[in-house]
Amino acid sequence: MTKRLFIFGLGYSGLEIAQLAKASGWAVAGTCTGAEKAENLRAEGIETHLFDGTAPLPAAAVGGASHTLCTIAPGTTGDPALSLCGPLLRQARWLGYLSTTGVYGDHGGGWVDEDTPPTPGQPRSIERLAAERGWQAMAAEAGAKLDIFRLPGIYGPGRSTLDQVKAGTARRIDKPGQFFSRVHVADIAGAVLKAMTEPHPGGVYNVADDLPAPNSDVVGYAFELLGKPVPPAIPWDEIAPTMSAMARSFYGESRRVRNDRLKRELGVVLRYPTYREGLKAIANLG
Repeated sequence: MTKRLFIFGLGYSGLEIAQLAKASGWAVAGTCTGAEKAENLRAEGIETHLFDGTAPLPAAAVGGASHTLCTIAPGTTGDPALSLCGPLLRQARWLGYLSTTGVYGDHGGGWVDEDTPPTPGQPRSIERLAAERGWQAMAAEAGAKLDIFRLPGIYGPGRSTLDQVKAGTARRIDKPGQFFSRVHVADIAGAVLKAMTEPHPGGVYNVADDLPAPNSDVVGYAFELLGKPVPPAIPWDEIAPTMSAMARSFYGESRRVRNDRLKRELGVVLRYPTYREGLKAIANLG
């Protein structure tokens, strides 16, 4: 049977996954929201359909996909792929869903793994957990294998601390005891491809690198890579009142994410095991 992957949401992570799968011999199709982007992706050999979450896709779009992945963020009304395209999704042998480590909530800088009970505090994380459960219910009903990939902060070319330094927007924020986990977009793609091709139990996987770190460490290293003087860190109490509610919300939770199951069950070897290797590779791209 032809290996055909359909991706709901050819955004930053979805497109990286699509390109890796295509390079690995998969037929790839997916969705985006803009006509110009759709045309560009079709020119690259990725069958692309417009989907804005208001109307279902035609059966011919998703039909025949052996593997289906969703990267679209849910909203207050739930996951649009599930609500609008559920009957089509049930045709796949494998289902994947990109979620967030935000579902674990705040752990005061402590470690979490896939056995840690989800206690989301942010509305967006509560919506993600609800979407996870919707996908689990649908997969059980369809008899399909489901892998849920919980992601921390995503970075990569064009979307990293290096870009913030170059744009003059990077700030070294010092909040004692604050840890963030992160992952390079290439390692997300590698983990998803492993899940689609390697025998494994299936379930929930944290896709994070090996070194959770404070913001100030990562920003400081980015300045060093670009040959710029490292600015002093700004105390949290001083900068918090100037930040947007969304920005402050990211600092409202602190946790370190374990990735042992990813390595043990999927055999994943991270290409960028810490932010240092990841940022250095991006810097070398120019």
